[in-house]
Amino acid sequence: MKTLATILLCGMSAWAYAQKDIQKKIQTQFIEAENGSVIELPEGRFQFDASLWLDGKKNVTIKGAGMDKTILNFKGQLSGAEGIKVTNASDITILDLTVQDTKGDGVKTQLVEGITFKNIKAEWTNGGEADNGGYGLYPVQCTNVLIDNCVAVGASDAGIYVGQSKYIIVKNSKAYQNVAGIEIENSLYADVFENEAYNNTGGILVFDLPDLIQKEGGYVRVFKNHIHDNNHINFAPKGNTVGKVPQGTGLMVLATRNVEAFENKIVNNISAGTAIVSYYITENPINDKTYKPFPSNVYIHDNYYERPNVKATSKGRLGKMYKFKLRFGKDVPHILYDGIEDPAMKDRKICLKNNTNATFANIDAGNKFRNKSRDMKPHECDQQPISPVVLTRN
Repeated sequence: MKTLATILLCGMSAWAYAQKDIQKKIQTQFIEAENGSVIELPEGRFQFDASLWLDGKKNVTIKGAGMDKTILNFKGQLSGAEGIKVTNASDITILDLTVQDTKGDGVKTQLVEGITFKNIKAEWTNGGEADNGGYGLYPVQCTNVLIDNCVAVGASDAGIYVGQSKYIIVKNSKAYQNVAGIEIENSLYADVFENEAYNNTGGILVFDLPDLIQKEGGYVRVFKNHIHDNNHINFAPKGNTVGKVPQGTGLMVLATRNVEAFENKIVNNISAGTAIVSYYITENPINDKTYKPFPSNVYIHDNYYERPNVKATSKGRLGKMYKFKLRFGKDVPHILYDGIEDPAMKDRKICLKNNTNATFANIDAGNKFRNKSRDMKPHECDQQPISPVVLTRN
């Protein structure tokens, strides 16, 4: 006579075998996909222990039944780090699915010419933890990147991250409970608009970092976004640059040139609504002789600012700066500029104009914070608007 435990065990075994069969079939679809084909993923929740990898293909669509209908879960992943990985390809579209609990990045695309992410969720279901994968959606070294109506949750680095890429649009998306919500890093010609970034450590970051293949980013527009309540504790693994971002950061521009931020609603970020800083603020050494560590031609205008009457964070190295060096108390300015001078450039063109409710401080970080100034007048200037991004594929 079979016991209830035996029946349940048999049922679980049957489910496991069925999942293995589905995984094998889908992996085969990825491997054998012909150029111009569609890989259709059925509705349901499926368990995988290995990455799905598409390499060297052209004009392929990976399509689920819907963001909340096709769910690929990689908890306990044994092989590979990513959920879906696409490399050395062109004209790839991924849409209508969710990737969960990957060992590493949720969906990574590398060296792809023409990549579209649409209606995709990448998430870690256990919330914000250092053991989560680094990036949710992660196009790197790609050209003509479109991220539209996507969601990223729980990444230990950045939820939506575009790195070392060119011609980029990120729109209509949500990022929450990540260390960085949306990050544009060492990338050229990016438009980031009509997104919502909340409950991250930092909402939207525009960074240029040293020691990367693509040395310089810029010509980035951040506009019409809702960047709010980014006060999540920083849970990045030790050593990550994003681990230096203070809890309570709305928008941060670090060492990038030619950045325009406008018509954003930036509210309830307790440490900095907007921070404009050089790489030196991280206190990390610079060994890359070609790297340019200073931001310039940054134009912050026509944004709306608001914050609660509370003290900034005191956590982390930069948090301690607020507590022991800046001593703003509860009167924390909305826009912070580190004031570290570039000896090779007299006019850095950090321009601020028509920002509702905005207060400002130059914290004079390069001079041990001796001459902090809340006078915004030296930075009240205009700049030529950056041209919109036009994708030639997608």
